[in-house]
Amino acid sequence: MAQFDENVTITPPPQRRMSRATLVGVWALVVALVVLLVLTFLPTSYVIQQPGPVYNTLGTALAADGKQVPLISVDGAKTYPTDGMLDLLTVQLAGNREKTPSWLELATAWFDPSKAVLPIDAIFPVGETTEQRNQESAAMMVDSQNEATAAALTELGYDVNAKIVVHSLTGDSAAKGILQEGDVVLEADGTAVTDAEPLRKIVNKGAGAPIQMLIERDGAKQTVSVTPKQTTINGQKLWLIGVTLTTAYDFPFQVTIQLNNVGGPSAGMMFALGIMDVLTPGELNGGKNVAGTGTITADGTVGPIGGIRQKMWGALDAGADWFLAPDSNCDEVVGHIPGDLRVFAVDNLDDSLKVLETIRDGGDLNALPTCTTK
Repeated sequence: MAQFDENVTITPPPQRRMSRATLVGVWALVVALVVLLVLTFLPTSYVIQQPGPVYNTLGTALAADGKQVPLISVDGAKTYPTDGMLDLLTVQLAGNREKTPSWLELATAWFDPSKAVLPIDAIFPVGETTEQRNQESAAMMVDSQNEATAAALTELGYDVNAKIVVHSLTGDSAAKGILQEGDVVLEADGTAVTDAEPLRKIVNKGAGAPIQMLIERDGAKQTVSVTPKQTTINGQKLWLIGVTLTTAYDFPFQVTIQLNNVGGPSAGMMFALGIMDVLTPGELNGGKNVAGTGTITADGTVGPIGGIRQKMWGALDAGADWFLAPDSNCDEVVGHIPGDLRVFAVDNLDDSLKVLETIRDGGDLNALPTCTTK
C-alpha cells in the first residue's frame, strides 16, 4: 500500500516564458498571414501578360465547327508542300476590369521572367469594356490578314489594286452627311490616294481648307467637298475629316486564313511569310523551326508589337530555334532573350526573307542584323 506524506508539498516546475524575440516573431507571422489573406481578396489595378498559344502558319488550326483545317489555304492558284514551322506567337491576359488578379498572383508573376505585370489602364482604356476591346482586336486581326495577303502577293509580283474605303464615321464627323460607309476614296485635291497616310497629309496640309474628294459610291464616281475640323491629340493639333478608313484589295485569287479566338495585328508578318511559302516551290525556312512576330503593311513594312518578351518565351517553349523580331522592338529584346533562342532584327518583309534564306542555305547567320542597345 502506497503511503503519502501529507506534509510534503509538490511544486510543479516553473514554465519557461517565451522570449521577447520569439514573441515578436510569432506576432509578425500572424500579421503576415492576416495581410496575405486580405491581399488575396483585395481588388487590384493590374493585369498579367503571359505567353499564349503558338500557331504554325504552315500547319492546321481548329475551325468553328471543331475540325482541323489548314491555317492558310489558297483557292485559284497553284500551291506547294511546306515543311518545318513558321510560328506566330500570341499573349494571354490574366484579368480584366471585371475580375483582376489577386495580389498573390501579381507577386508570383512579378518574379516570373516570362510574365509581365501591367497597369490595367494600359490594356483596358477607361470607359472601354472587355467586349469592346475584343471586338476591336478581332477587327485588327481581319485587317492584318488583308495586309499580310497584300504584302505577300505584292512581293510575288501580283497586282492587288489597293483602295481606301470608309469604314465608319465618328460622332462629330466633319464628313457627316457627305461621306458614307463603303465609299471608296479615289482622289483628294486632285491627288490619287491608295493609302490612308497620304490622305491624312493632304488634309493637314490644307489647314482647314475644304478638301475636294473624288469618291466611288455604288459603282458611280462623284466629287464631294469636306471641310476638316481641328482637334488636339496628345498635345498635337490636327485637322480631321472624322472617318475611320480601311484598305481594301482586289486579290487575283482567294487566300483564307483560319484562326479563331485570336485578335490583334501582330501576326501580320508571319501570315505573309506563310502565304509566300504555300505559293512558292521549296521551303522558305528550309524545313526548320522559325518563329516571329510583327505587324505588316501592304508595302512590306514590319511594325512593332506588344508583349514581345512573352512571345520570345512562347517561341522557346514551342521549340523554335530562331526568332524574327521587329527592329522597332529591339529595346525590349536586348537583355531579355530566353535560353538559346537566336533573335534577328527585321524592318521589312525582305529582311525576313533574307533571314529565312540564310537559315535555309546554311549561310552566315552572324552577318544578319540582331538587336543591339541603341
